[in-house]
Amino acid sequence: MDANTPAREIFVVDDDPAVRETLSIVLSAAGYQSICFADGDALLAVARTRCPACILLDVHIPGRSGLDILEELHAEQYPAPIFMISGKGDIAMAVNAIKNGALDFIEKPFRGSEIVTRVEEAIEAFSRRRAAGSALKVPTLNFPGREPLTMREREVLELFSAGNTNKEAGRQLGISPRTIEYHRANIMKKLGAKNATDLVRIVMSAMPKT
Repeated sequence: MDANTPAREIFVVDDDPAVRETLSIVLSAAGYQSICFADGDALLAVARTRCPACILLDVHIPGRSGLDILEELHAEQYPAPIFMISGKGDIAMAVNAIKNGALDFIEKPFRGSEIVTRVEEAIEAFSRRRAAGSALKVPTLNFPGREPLTMREREVLELFSAGNTNKEAGRQLGISPRTIEYHRANIMKKLGAKNATDLVRIVMSAMPKT
């Protein structure tokens, strides 16, 4: 992929021309350059050679669904954060998308100011986490006999264990508090924690003894 792709370039994938136009106007006003696609295959053709700052990908697009495109990009460890755009009836599908590598989801109808805020927070947090590297304690911990945590779940667990609220953790990771709550619930289920206190106990017990 081309490392010289503009840092403020955003890919928008939606089959609705009105949505593409609205997002282009809103993002342009915020100083971003948007490149729009009406279907997933068109996105993939460009994504093979360049990486934007962020991708806004609609769940329902012609041909392969947004989830199919997401899974393909995730399997290739595509480096850009991806937001799934979904209608109110697609929330369960959007949550499933998070399991498959989406950073977060945005519900339709949306406000332009909300899109810009979410995108800017995501790009900033993504860049900050990447620059910081992997010098985190929790992401290196092992929980024998438990279902493995995803890297994103490990990041959420690390922030939660440090005393961050859902809102604070969301701000640091560039995702919504609602999505943080989803990750936290999934972490507790995987680690068999009955409550927040039990979760902290499990984390502490996995820390190397000094």
